[in-house]
Amino acid sequence: MAKTKIHVGLEIGTTKTVMVVAEVKPDGTVKIMGLGETRSAGVRKGEIADYPQVRACVKSALLEAEDISDVDINSIFLAVTGSHIAGVNNRGTFRLPEGEPEIRPEHIDEVKEIASDIAIPSEHVYLHSLIRNYVVDGQPHTTTPVGLLGRTLEADFHIVHGVRTRIQNSIKCVREIPLDVDDVVFAPIASAQIALTKKRKEAGALVIDIGGGTTDYVLYIDGAISASGCIPVGGDHVTNDIHLVTHIPLSKAEQIKKEEGYASGDPERSAGTVTVPDEGGFPEVEIKRQVLNDVIRWRLQETLELVKARLPDGMLERVGTGVFLTGGTSLMKGFGELACDVFGLPVYRPEQPDVSGVHAYFKDPQYSTALGLIRYAQILDEERPGGQGSRKVGDFIRSLWPFGG
Repeated sequence: MAKTKIHVGLEIGTTKTVMVVAEVKPDGTVKIMGLGETRSAGVRKGEIADYPQVRACVKSALLEAEDISDVDINSIFLAVTGSHIAGVNNRGTFRLPEGEPEIRPEHIDEVKEIASDIAIPSEHVYLHSLIRNYVVDGQPHTTTPVGLLGRTLEADFHIVHGVRTRIQNSIKCVREIPLDVDDVVFAPIASAQIALTKKRKEAGALVIDIGGGTTDYVLYIDGAISASGCIPVGGDHVTNDIHLVTHIPLSKAEQIKKEEGYASGDPERSAGTVTVPDEGGFPEVEIKRQVLNDVIRWRLQETLELVKARLPDGMLERVGTGVFLTGGTSLMKGFGELACDVFGLPVYRPEQPDVSGVHAYFKDPQYSTALGLIRYAQILDEERPGGQGSRKVGDFIRSLWPFGG
């Protein structure tokens, strides 16, 4: 009989560190039991820059999460990001032995191993090897072709890899708390579990998660991942641009970006001026709205164009649903209109997740990655009945952290 399970997701972001505790019930429903959050320190562009500060942030988020949820947390699912992480597609081909015309499970294992074996830099490690589809004698199959007759079996995989030591630093930070790591997940793959339903993945959808220091993306075509990656640019860069152009303090630049800025380029939104009041000895400043909005639009448009340029040729034309924006910077006014102009596709905000608990958290897109880790853990449980799945998580974590303890 299925049992209630507790899963915990941890995101160490550029702007915030979030730990979410959830109860997954036997009927598949999810209840958020608590969430711990602290402002990040020591993280730059999604990666650890000051280790002691980051460890203190994780400890603070843990204590708050345990206090609110009344749960003793022992292990977590960990989201990672950074420009060193890349997603690539690869196809493996296996010719069935003579006299064995029927595809058997061992043939599937063989073609998976071939498809997953790509040349990556020596300092990199595999994060995910995700099946996209199978091909039997030239005919595509979205489900396993075990039992079919054929001569040639092919498998298309999306493979995510990154610098081993940078991923190990995040694991080390968690283990010194001390907490175990159940699995390591590329952040946009986690976010997509909240942003997209199965139908939207099958119809084709692009998820863009834009936070303070990074813009992560994942593209689904025919229900499978066709592209993923991270661009080391986010909302903090917009704030810094405003600071450099207007010479106002960074704290004020962040404030007027959120309260007064508009990203779409609509001329009606760019009339007049914005007054930055005298505070803390800084003189009152007037900024033309046109200047403010141009700075915001230029940076965000450049970022979206970088995402677009990284997508495989012809894939955008196969997106049947649209673009889904999430992450804290996606709340920027006019950002949806700008994204629509760049991609030429409908733009959506993810709907409120179908979970119960502290509802205020669910409506804010900046929590998509942390909540998505819970859904990722739930899917992993469904795929490995009795604890045995296609991804041997324990072995995977040991390959990343072979030091024991």
